[in-house]
Amino acid sequence: MSVQIYINYNGFLYQEDEPIFTIKNRGFRYGDALFESIRIIDGQPCFLQDHFSRLKKGMGVLKMRSAKMSFENIETQIIKLIEKNRIKKGGKIRLSLFRSGDGLYTPENESKSYVIEAMPLKENLFELNKDGLIIDVFSEYRRHATALSQIKTTNNIPHVLAGIFVKDNGLDDCLVINEHGRIVEASSSNIFLYKNNNIYTPSVEEGCMDGVMRRQILRIAKELNINVFEGMVNGSMLLQADELFLTNAIKGIQWVSAYRQKRFYNKYTKIILEQLNQSFAS
Repeated sequence: MSVQIYINYNGFLYQEDEPIFTIKNRGFRYGDALFESIRIIDGQPCFLQDHFSRLKKGMGVLKMRSAKMSFENIETQIIKLIEKNRIKKGGKIRLSLFRSGDGLYTPENESKSYVIEAMPLKENLFELNKDGLIIDVFSEYRRHATALSQIKTTNNIPHVLAGIFVKDNGLDDCLVINEHGRIVEASSSNIFLYKNNNIYTPSVEEGCMDGVMRRQILRIAKELNINVFEGMVNGSMLLQADELFLTNAIKGIQWVSAYRQKRFYNKYTKIILEQLNQSFAS
């Protein structure tokens, strides 16, 4: 017998298939919304303060000015929903925050709403993909470095098109480039290159997402005495790298086995993943 999954809408529980929005929802009409994807390990949300920090930054960028948003209360609601949905081990949270006032492009008021979803995952800790990813570059639409590029909004058509490019070309993922033709990130992940005890990753000034898992990898690399270089990354650097991996808050680390004709190993990728999982050991 399957377990009934619930969602939390503004502090109230609903079954996941119950309708909760009207056609006037601003997230639907204008993409006037932010979201965070949060991993659950051992029944607990991970890196919650980092997610809240980025969400607060996003609220500032989108000028969601009302202060009637208690992140302490949202944290309590997240934990209650995890318990309600009986998630004892691994899982994931999607926290969506949207402006709920009326109006056209210009909001008529500053009221806000949130939705919390909590779903179980088969694995508890982060696991490395058995088969390496095959990737290529998506160059049809380019990512520009702005304040919007560092936050997670629901208005992201270029990355939807990147996902379609992946599907149409039989890839596992693709790399997004900026207006200068340099590598920024993957379709839903940050990117890291490893060579000779050095890690290279695009800086946020290049237009990449200020990823929560990206922060953890930078911290872990320093703990392992691996040199870290944040800056410009181009295609020739990919061809010179020994290892290439992608990171996000839900999947953790995924190793890339092939970029065009280039093949990659995953020795140090495994070491970094092991260090990441050790941080959750009781």
